[in-house]
Amino acid sequence: MSTTVKEVMTADVVMVRGDTSFKDMASMLTMSRISALPVVDKAGKVIGVVSEADLLVKEADQAGHPGRLSGLRHRHDHQKAAGTTAAELMTRPPVVTCPDDPVQHAAWLMHDRGVKRLPVVDQAGHLVGIVSRSDVLGVFGRPDEEIRGEVIDRLILRRFLMDPALFEVTVQEGIVSIAGWPETAEVAKRLVEAVRQLDGVVAVRDRLTYPTYPG
Repeated sequence: MSTTVKEVMTADVVMVRGDTSFKDMASMLTMSRISALPVVDKAGKVIGVVSEADLLVKEADQAGHPGRLSGLRHRHDHQKAAGTTAAELMTRPPVVTCPDDPVQHAAWLMHDRGVKRLPVVDQAGHLVGIVSRSDVLGVFGRPDEEIRGEVIDRLILRRFLMDPALFEVTVQEGIVSIAGWPETAEVAKRLVEAVRQLDGVVAVRDRLTYPTYPG
């Protein structure tokens, strides 16, 4: 089973309220050595995120190059540059994930939205943790032999109900090479996809022999 966000997230989160000042946020980011702060309302629900990039908008605006910057920013960035509190500077709506989401989903969100950290929220939207890129990348530290064992035992034997003796599986630095004779081409495709989704798998080298049938 894939690792979930709650297994790798940090539950002790540095957060701010909407009225937190620019100066306090800059200090918190520096002192905590983090790249973003979830913004929560009085009920603890996440309403936005203030990142280093959000704060840098103000710094860039004060650098004295308005002509050049105006060509690089959207109108909302100009408005954000005038902000002094978390509510005025934060990015909304926040990009969030849930505790039971697979780590792969969190990784996809980070890549797709270009963010380094994701607030983790429960079904009601309350903040319960935060997950970073380093948390997500941690799954790739899984030993090769452990990955190989899961491919053979959990997938080939138990999930697909096939004889492991019909397959040759090797894993080197997270790259799985799999050869053998699945029952059908459809089973072969499903097996490769299942291997690709395992924790710690960097890539899959498909060496399977796909059955062909006369037309």
